[in-house]
Amino acid sequence: MSSSAPPSTRAGLTGRITAGSAFPRGRLPQPLLRRRPPAQVERRVAAICGDLGIGPDDMAGTALRFVPSTPAVSTVVPGTRSVRNVERDTALSDGRPLTDDQPATLAGHRWQRNFHG
Repeated sequence: MSSSAPPSTRAGLTGRITAGSAFPRGRLPQPLLRRRPPAQVERRVAAICGDLGIGPDDMAGTALRFVPSTPAVSTVVPGTRSVRNVERDTALSDGRPLTDDQPATLAGHRWQRNFHG
């Protein structure tokens, strides 16, 4: 199984996109920003954090634990831009899964998108 998320989705997992976020021209495709404005990402992240009882800084780690909670996935290979993120991602390989109720909670936040439309 392979998955590649668009830049705005990956950035959303950091929990740091807010309604006031601005991106340099060329950093993100403009159609993505029109279809998924930062305020919308911020609201969705806040809802997920609230339902899971986590902070925005825990979003990426929770996502990395969520992916292998699906039996069809055995390996997660995250992309990263800094040594700090590599260290944080590696620390998540401690074998500690999500709690039993977290995958169902996250499933309720599924955000169906058409990245190619």
